[in-house]
Formats: sequence, C-alpha cells, structure tokens
Amino acid sequence: MVRKTAALLLMTALLLSACGGKDEAATKKANTAVQQQDETKEKAPAKPNGNGANQAAGETGAEQGNGGSGQPAGGESTNDAAPAAVPLKYHMNKAYNIVPNDEGTEKKVVLLTFDDGPKKAEWINGLIDTLDKHHAKAIFFVNGYRVKENPELLKLIHDRGQIVGNHSWDHISLRKEPEAKVRQQIEDVQNIVKATIGEAPVFFRPPFGEGGDIGKKVAKENGLLYMTWSNGSLDWTMKSKGKDNPQQVIQNVMDQLHAGSNILMHELPWTAEALDGLLTKLESKGYSFVDPRSIELEMR
Repeated sequence: MVRKTAALLLMTALLLSACGGKDEAATKKANTAVQQQDETKEKAPAKPNGNGANQAAGETGAEQGNGGSGQPAGGESTNDAAPAAVPLKYHMNKAYNIVPNDEGTEKKVVLLTFDDGPKKAEWINGLIDTLDKHHAKAIFFVNGYRVKENPELLKLIHDRGQIVGNHSWDHISLRKEPEAKVRQQIEDVQNIVKATIGEAPVFFRPPFGEGGDIGKKVAKENGLLYMTWSNGSLDWTMKSKGKDNPQQVIQNVMDQLHAGSNILMHELPWTAEALDGLLTKLESKGYSFVDPRSIELEMR
C-alpha cells in the first residue's frame, strides 16, 4: 500500500512538472510526501508477535530465522514455558525419613533412590521405564569416576526426567578422611555433573553411609542435603546368579516399610527386574512416591 501511494504521488508530480516550471514546487511537495511515508514506515511502533515478544512493523519471521512461526529454525520453541516449580511439601528428619511439612499433606510416601551409577544404559532404561509407568521420580546417586567414563549415561538419566544426586567421586568411606580429601570427593562430582548436564546435584549420599561430620559440613557448604537411608533393599548383597533376587529385593523393602521410607537400591539388573513388582505392591498398600524436588534442602 505504501509503495502504491508513493508511485501515485510521483506520477502526479511528474504530470504537474510537465505543465510548466511554475509547478516545480508541486514536484518537491510530492517527493517530500514519499520521504515522509518511508520515515513513517521505519518508525512504526513495535507490535506483539503473538507470543509476548516484540516484532517491528514490516519485520518477517524469515528475518528472525524462524520462518515466521515464532520458533527458531529446527522446530524447537524458545518460548515454551519453563517447567513449573515443584512445591516444597516435605522435609527430611534426623532418621532420614521423609516427613510432610503440613498436616494435610500425604504421609504414606516413600523416596526411591538408586546408588553407584551410572553403569549400563540397559539397566538405567529398565529402571526409568518402570518409574515412568508408575509416574514416579527417583534420585540416581552417581560416582564421579563413572560419570567421567560414561557421561552419556548421566545425560540419559537427566534427559529422561530423573534426578541426579552426588555419591562422591571414588566411592570411598569419607568418615576418616581429611577435609581436603572429602571436599575433593564431593566437589569434583558437583563440577563434572554441572559440566555434563548443566546443573549440579542438590542431594548427597556418602558411600556406605559414612560421611562423618566433615562430610556433612562440606555437603552443606555446597548446598547439598545430606542423607543416608531408612529402608535398605540389600540388593547389593546378592549374588549375580541368584534366581530369587528380584523377589528378595521386594521382600526386604516390604519388611522395613514405614511412612516416609527412604529406600536404598542400586543400579543392578535384579533391582531393575524387581522394580515394577515393588512399586505395584507399594501402591497396593496405599503408598505413593515422593518427588525428590518437593523435599526441602534443610534437615529438621
């Protein structure tokens, strides 16, 4: 429309100019009008593009590199809403149980955790497939040396929506180690996990449950909730050829079951095999699975 108007004004000016020199002023007037039209176009106010961002009048999606769809090339939207924050409904007590913050919050919950990974994609996928089936989240406590060997397995856990925890670098008892050693064991894991998946853990479990006072101090300084467990599956004591391992894992957990159980399991094939049966039994007893992100990072 702007171009058509400009063309008409120019044509009018030329016709007037052809009528005699006395109409030279009309030509100048027409040219001034065209210039004003162009300036108006350039100074047009920004307008919403449908997703909250401002887009100048006349700017196309192609100029933004997104084909005009409001998305970057490749189809991934940069305007998707960030995941909603999970409300903090629980805390951990000194017995490492999960406790509701308020009376109206469900008490019959358990926390699911898996230590000593990441090891194998097959085991990880088996565990997470079952967690997804039961709409459950768990903490995967990882060792730094394993992450260094297989960073893609850490990404697998994270990309599939599960939570990564810190289990020290070398899986050694920290109780009698000097502070410098303890700090290195914890902080090196923080660093490699952050470098690999873009965020550092907020949960720490010392190997063998032996962190000592120094381990607790260093964990707190790094913004980590220190925990051991309150319900052990004993899956780590089982022999690889034990045919009844999956059933024994289930039985061990159920024998210790109580509200707020912090269940210790491991990234092991028989645990992956047992998990569906275990979660089904827990649900049949009226238990649900606490989202680790809903737990406060201060013990009380």
